[in-house]
Amino acid sequence: MEIERESMEFDVVVVGGGPAGLATAIRIKQLAAEKGSEVNVCLIEKGSEIGAHILSGAVMDPQALTELIPDWKEKGAPLNQPVTSDEVLFLSEGGSVSVPQFLIPGNFHNHGNYVISLGAVARWMGEQAEALGVEIFPGFPAAEILYNDDGSVRGVATGNMGVGRDGEPTDAFQPGMELLAKYTVFAEGARGHLGKQLIARYKLDQGKDPQSYAIGVKELWEIPADKAKPGLVVHTAGWPMDNDTYGGGFLYHLEDNKVTLGFVTGLDYQNPYLSPFEEMQRWKTHPAIRVHIEGGKRLGYGARAITAGGILSLPKTVFPGGALVGCDAGYLNASRIKGSHAAIKSGALCGEAIFEALAAGRQYDELTAYPAAFEASWLKTELEKARNFKQWFKKGFKVGSLMTGIEQWLLPKLGMNNPPWTIHRTEPDYARLKPASECSPITYPKPDGKLTFDRLSSVFISNTNHEENQPIHLTLKDSSVPVAINLARFAGPEQRYCPAGVYEFVKSETDNSDRLQINAQNCVHCKTCDIKDPTQNIVWVTPEGGGGPNYSNM
Repeated sequence: MEIERESMEFDVVVVGGGPAGLATAIRIKQLAAEKGSEVNVCLIEKGSEIGAHILSGAVMDPQALTELIPDWKEKGAPLNQPVTSDEVLFLSEGGSVSVPQFLIPGNFHNHGNYVISLGAVARWMGEQAEALGVEIFPGFPAAEILYNDDGSVRGVATGNMGVGRDGEPTDAFQPGMELLAKYTVFAEGARGHLGKQLIARYKLDQGKDPQSYAIGVKELWEIPADKAKPGLVVHTAGWPMDNDTYGGGFLYHLEDNKVTLGFVTGLDYQNPYLSPFEEMQRWKTHPAIRVHIEGGKRLGYGARAITAGGILSLPKTVFPGGALVGCDAGYLNASRIKGSHAAIKSGALCGEAIFEALAAGRQYDELTAYPAAFEASWLKTELEKARNFKQWFKKGFKVGSLMTGIEQWLLPKLGMNNPPWTIHRTEPDYARLKPASECSPITYPKPDGKLTFDRLSSVFISNTNHEENQPIHLTLKDSSVPVAINLARFAGPEQRYCPAGVYEFVKSETDNSDRLQINAQNCVHCKTCDIKDPTQNIVWVTPEGGGGPNYSNM
């Protein structure tokens, strides 16, 4: 059945309401106001509101925000808690060693930064964008890229609403809308559904290292007032990871007796029995972490993939008719555990290139001024310095820690801003998984319901919801693969790498055979399955608008 869709035309359409997309829209409208010109900017966001799907640590470097909105403090930006002190801990199973302050590498220095809720910052940026005249439509996921006859991008189409589980329209059916633009900006965050398609179509990653990802599992706690240390930033390495697995923890004290903490696991891990969710729960039991939150109450939970390959994996960011910004491209600095400043800076640079192009009467071409501006920016300098960070950890925790110290502490003291060597990666994360027969199962302790928890109670407090009678948005290229290959060869890793209990292997009541059950309503949109599935058989597509988590102050 051919569905007729209405269309709306804009100068610019931005896909995604995170810091990168909002910065793009804000910068365009700022320049238009300065020049007295009219530029129509539309921003769509798949979450139910701006900030609903935003999940980050987060310690924020305010440099890019200050460049974009110099009076952010006067305008009430929710950067309320300055960092007061840094701790870097190396954990063993029962003990910890604190790195002396004078030996902490520069990438872990947070003087002048703020402990924030990135969701709250995104909501505030949304208000600034609307005040400038940006049209923001939450609850509308971009489901399809639209192309001109010459192959350039002409916009996106939002997903149809009111489609039943069987794929047929229900009584509540509403067709998607075509949003057409002279330039379309993709700011979907890590492993963007449409960004992935654009990278493949235009071969934007040609000549680059394969992208690398991690998953961050995060919780928000309220703690007793006598435990609160507002502004304390703690990073940990070592336990519970083994020497060959990349990962580490973070714990940040916010204002109002709140603590945000989480664990990051590199998705290039090799043991299919590993569970990033369970590693995070186990990490909390360490005496050095437990002491901060024991006696407190868990308020929030979430998980999100992190684009961590750095500048060596950064694809070409422009193509005819549009651009990639923020984590959709991969600007995050994994060595600093920071991406929001990079997202804002990339969005602002892209916005400047778009305004310049529109002022010249251009459309649908390549915004070459955007990557050129990045090449001349402080962000490029910062990412160059950290280009080897993730690669060193592939050689083991000890080598990674030693070389990070050399590159980010010793070399700057010797007057060298960049390492004189470059380490490349050749394998995508999913290809690193070993067969179960070559690995040892991992036994995780049962949750106690006070300090450690199970997946389902965690998903419950993420406020995740999807309309149940809609097509499953976690699609399989071949439905036989999960049992025939993933379960048989890799012991069904999807039931462990998913932090939301979406995937489980169940026995058939008739013949006792195995089948994969997909509980799509639990999905927190972390994208881990799309990245880590060893056969690349799972494809995450956009569900109905407004579905997914509703993160509060995460």
